[in-house]
Amino acid sequence: MKKHNPGFEQLCEAARKNVHEVSIQQVKEMMDNGSIPLVIDVREESEFAKDHLPEAKHIGRGVLERDIETHVPDKKTPMVLYCGGGYRSALAAESIQKMGYTAVLSMDGGYRSWNEANFPLVKK
Repeated sequence: MKKHNPGFEQLCEAARKNVHEVSIQQVKEMMDNGSIPLVIDVREESEFAKDHLPEAKHIGRGVLERDIETHVPDKKTPMVLYCGGGYRSALAAESIQKMGYTAVLSMDGGYRSWNEANFPLVKK
């Protein structure tokens, strides 16, 4: 597991208290039964290009706040955000909640946990 800087970890832990997190199993179940219409990958473009969750849309963490309203104009749209390990997605979820998005989930464990569980990925 990658070790992050303490200040970053503190920031993420604070954000996690303000967002709804779901497990990779919950996300897989939602995908399987069609109850989640939008999955957003907030990782870097190079990470997304290698592989990503099925049906995921890429909006990188660096441009999320700038571009989210263009991609998702309805702020009630249910969505799951994910990143590599669950840190960036928690920050991203907290941020867009502040912009008025009301149905945002962050996938705990992120891409790494999804991949370790051998859940499906789209490889480019």
